[in-house]
Amino acid sequence: MPMNDEATGLSEPDDETTPDATPDAAAGDGGDVDGESIERLNAAYLKIREQMGRVIVGQDSVIEQLLIALFSRGHCMLEGVPGLAKTLMISTLSRSLSMGFARIQFTPDLMPSDITGTEVLQENRETGERAFRFIEGPLFHEVILADEINRTPPKTQAALLEAMQERQVTVGRERHELSDPFFVLATQNPIEQEGTYPLPEAQQDRFMFKVVVDYPSFLEERQIAKQTTSVGEADVEPVLTGQEILELQQIVRQVPVTDHVVDYALALVRQTRVEQPGCPEFINNWLSWGAGPRAVQFLLLGGKSRALLSGRTHVSTEDIQALAAPVLRHRIVTNFAAESDGVTPDTVIEKLIAETPSKEGELTSDPRLQKIFAA
Repeated sequence: MPMNDEATGLSEPDDETTPDATPDAAAGDGGDVDGESIERLNAAYLKIREQMGRVIVGQDSVIEQLLIALFSRGHCMLEGVPGLAKTLMISTLSRSLSMGFARIQFTPDLMPSDITGTEVLQENRETGERAFRFIEGPLFHEVILADEINRTPPKTQAALLEAMQERQVTVGRERHELSDPFFVLATQNPIEQEGTYPLPEAQQDRFMFKVVVDYPSFLEERQIAKQTTSVGEADVEPVLTGQEILELQQIVRQVPVTDHVVDYALALVRQTRVEQPGCPEFINNWLSWGAGPRAVQFLLLGGKSRALLSGRTHVSTEDIQALAAPVLRHRIVTNFAAESDGVTPDTVIEKLIAETPSKEGELTSDPRLQKIFAA
């Protein structure tokens, strides 16, 4: 029976701000997607949803965002109070995939070698020669659950950052390549901050999405209470292999994106940059820092994945709007004035979407946005 308990690294970047490919590749200049590819991705999506539904009650939007990140070759950070099945959701997702899974419980005494691996001195019994041999750590699995990531010191967080961004770990003088696909899902608790090490903005930027896990509805919590206090356990069957996931990730990148949708994503992101041309007044009043180029790239990649999961071969501005919050909420920094007025990053994003025209003619003719396009 289902149980609910507490429980970007894309490939090989060319520089610090490019997740996996050039912006043209992210925009989908590589070709169109046929109907068979859409059916494959939809079938995979529905199968995973079905398997997770055997264990997880509700949280449909959270599961959708996790799968969008998976098919987009991104990483996710989940934030929510204890008891909302964050860890269980991730472990159930891993069980539905035929890939290696490792859970790392981050603690203040966790060392980088505990997650990357370490070298041990080994003696050859026949020759008597001694040599160092590398013992792989949990990061050498395909799916990684970084539980309570903000409870470990910065040096261990930095080791995870290299793995997420470069898909490799460095031990001594040697670099060791990680598995492909490689999917990091981190959790953190927003209500207990004593003894924690908040993730720096540079590391948060590596996560494609920051997903907020909220309380279940009354009917969902009623179902959770009944199912988790009875006998039985749900079986989750693997439905996708690592190779199949790699193929689906390539299908996502083939989705074309019009210049209008690219401009709309750029307009949203560039408006968050304080004191820049075309920046709205409320942004200058509420933010101290805005989003970087990765936000645009992840909006487009996520939009491609969401479009395919909706049965469409093109990305719309609605896809960008739907993913604006998980992409931007950890990339913009509110100032003291905003916090004193109770303004959150989500509040800023909602107002930004409301004040940015989504229609092509209105977007390009807006005098304020023209300053952004001319910058």
